[in-house]
Amino acid sequence: MLSRQFVRENPDTVRDALEKKGVDADLDRILEIDEEWRELKARGDELRHERNEVSSKIGQLKQEGKEEKAQEAIERSGELKDELEDVEARADELETELERRLLTLPMVPHEDVPVGATEDENVERRREGFDDLRELPDEVVPHYDLGEELDVLDFERGAKVSGGGFYFSKGAGARLEHALVQFMLDLHREQEYVDVFPPIPVNSKSMEGTGQFPKFVEDAYRIGDVNEADYEDDDLWLLPTAEVPVTNMYRDEILLSDDLPLKHQAYSPNFRREAGEHGTETRGIVRVHQFNKVEMVNFVEPDESYERFEGLVDEAEEVLRRLDLPYRILEMCTGDLGFTQAKKYDIEVWAPGDDMEDGPEEGGRWLEVSSVSNFEDFQARRAGIRYRPERHESAEYLHTLNGSGLAIPRVMVAILEYYQNDDGTVDVPEPLQPYMNGQEVIEGTRKVGESALGDGEREA
Repeated sequence: MLSRQFVRENPDTVRDALEKKGVDADLDRILEIDEEWRELKARGDELRHERNEVSSKIGQLKQEGKEEKAQEAIERSGELKDELEDVEARADELETELERRLLTLPMVPHEDVPVGATEDENVERRREGFDDLRELPDEVVPHYDLGEELDVLDFERGAKVSGGGFYFSKGAGARLEHALVQFMLDLHREQEYVDVFPPIPVNSKSMEGTGQFPKFVEDAYRIGDVNEADYEDDDLWLLPTAEVPVTNMYRDEILLSDDLPLKHQAYSPNFRREAGEHGTETRGIVRVHQFNKVEMVNFVEPDESYERFEGLVDEAEEVLRRLDLPYRILEMCTGDLGFTQAKKYDIEVWAPGDDMEDGPEEGGRWLEVSSVSNFEDFQARRAGIRYRPERHESAEYLHTLNGSGLAIPRVMVAILEYYQNDDGTVDVPEPLQPYMNGQEVIEGTRKVGESALGDGEREA
């Protein structure tokens, strides 16, 4: 969150951030509350000072035999006490409202973030892996059709068990998911990440600490009474990303400069109410309600955060480089920058299964597999995470960063489409083969049940 001092001293900057990010928040009301709160705090200090002075005179007046004056002082002390209680009660009420409203203000974009209103104004920084594309079939079968033909993805039974937006991966498809998880974890260990296996349910305070609440409460899966809308109750939610529990591990703690940079990675299933779009966006496993992901979370000193940001981008890219999958890097413009981020790059893998008529430069789809974000001190303020530059110095808010390494279903989409062969089989990328017991080609899974039979066989 933004500090109240920053908002008070930089209202034009905050107003500009609201406009650029397209966030609707009542900044004028926040400034009014802050001004009234400061006036009340000042009045409270005056009342306490006067009451202390009056109280100190009561005993002296009694010793001097000035009972009437002493009684007047006692009455005045009582009046001051009552007024002070009223002032403090109103100040507490305003502070609660102020803290609540400050949570509605987004992070101010970094000064070099490109200005734009929509995702169409994001800036492509570079493309990788297109100089030596593998030879593709004349017609690449989209993953959702190929997955069903090979019976490595089962959407119908996933919907039967859990509803739309859920799926089964089966046989070689399930092995491929497991292989990707282990491959990514091993790779990031090489990059000096420390493993964390987080709890899957998280509380409301944790969701607030990383910025999912209150803005995105409707996107989350709640454990318990689904009709209860008040997220501030003591309740639990299925995590939307491992960023939430891993960042909040250190909530309300003070780290030491010797601890930083602190790099954690965590595998987790993730749960989000993804509305998606029409057409191919809702088909297959591009946009689902449950998906696996390896997340990288960094805690750093402020003056090192943008150097670490570039390093984090490179660490996420390394997954795609080793899998030899074509991809590109996009820098988000202000209008497509998230609520919590000061700067963000998206890493998008190329999946050639749709609209390939015009060749790889125009055909296929770009799938976001990682958003690498620098939150600066935005999350740290919300979660109360600080560090001491030196052991004898005052604690300061550190900076947090995170990036997916990577979102696994979309990497699977790219593999099923990009590594597809003319005969409908799929080559397993070489780095994944050791994790699949040496399997080099996905040829499919034997279908079971009457649904696997032809019409004639079922009639017989």
